[in-house]
Amino acid sequence: MGIQEGLEQVRARISAALESAGRPQDSARLVAVSKTFPASDVETAYRCGQRLFGENRVQELQEKYPKLPADIEWHLIGHLQANKVRHALEQSAWIHSIDTLPLLERVVRLAGELGKEPRLLLEVNVSGEESKFGMKPDEVEGVLTQCPTPLCVGFMTVAPFDATESALHAVFAGLRDLRDRMESRLGRRFPELSMGMSGDFEIALAEGATLVRVGSAIFGHRDYGIAK
Repeated sequence: MGIQEGLEQVRARISAALESAGRPQDSARLVAVSKTFPASDVETAYRCGQRLFGENRVQELQEKYPKLPADIEWHLIGHLQANKVRHALEQSAWIHSIDTLPLLERVVRLAGELGKEPRLLLEVNVSGEESKFGMKPDEVEGVLTQCPTPLCVGFMTVAPFDATESALHAVFAGLRDLRDRMESRLGRRFPELSMGMSGDFEIALAEGATLVRVGSAIFGHRDYGIAK
């Protein structure tokens, strides 16, 4: 299956999931996750109308960025090291992976210095898996209170691999419920929920995802042993 066909199928599945959930068709967007795939694959997806792309690593984004159209909206979705923040801000319109208060403070400070206004999402480890990055749900309010930046527009989570359907619903609903509590307690809106990947994005959409991060269902099998 080619990239165009993959994109068409994913878009159709997103549309069907939104209709089933009774949500407007424009209430969620697709982030095509292009990590480990070459810039030529991104270019192919771009020619098919895709404009939002996600990368895990700052270095890989830096390599692809100058080779591709300027109107691509880049989303950094992988773990962000403090020493890579300045580079991340130079190319990323969105950062999904703010997982500590010090990182949030650093991103906000450097964004101000660079004159950038990225959209930031706090990464929350809803499932509690030790192997995953993300702050604990009970840490989120303190982070937002100590650094109440308007750049933070929502939250991101990664569901457990091979989780049951009911467990996936619980994780995604948990992030939505956390968002609702933060809006109520802090008196501000956090409209964005980044959740759902190739194997579970339809469940995420049923629970309110506004951004779904889909890679292999579009680009095919990912070979981590080969540098692209």
